[in-house]
Amino acid sequence: MSQLTCPGAAFDLNECTEFEYILLGDLRDLLEDPPNDETRAWLMAVLEALLDTLPREFALKSRDGYLSVVLDEYPSWDNKVARLEMQYVSLYGQLRILRDRLVTRHRLEDAAGRLRVELERWMDAFVGLHHDERDLVLEAVTLEVGTGD
Repeated sequence: MSQLTCPGAAFDLNECTEFEYILLGDLRDLLEDPPNDETRAWLMAVLEALLDTLPREFALKSRDGYLSVVLDEYPSWDNKVARLEMQYVSLYGQLRILRDRLVTRHRLEDAAGRLRVELERWMDAFVGLHHDERDLVLEAVTLEVGTGD
């Protein structure tokens, strides 16, 4: 299990992203464990660390404007960037709801199956968002627009 300390303001975006992927790995491992009080405590710790880290990552990504490297080159892609930004905000909200559900369940065993599925879906969507962001940035920096000769 990774050490659960949230990166502070001195961390850069790469370190923040690496920390998130460590937490996601821990979360995947925990979802394989039998549901009990110890697993619940670790799940809570990982979810809290993710909820602390995601806004820091987003702030780092948005320091000059969210995906500004894309919009500087292709301002007309603002809808694509806005969609990704809304997805990020939505995923953060979904994670808060899942954490709150974990808090309010008296017995993890009662909700373990559904919670596992929902957390796995959330993780897949979050990783997919990171891929979509990366792909859009790569497309923006490698796309060559014709000169119209």
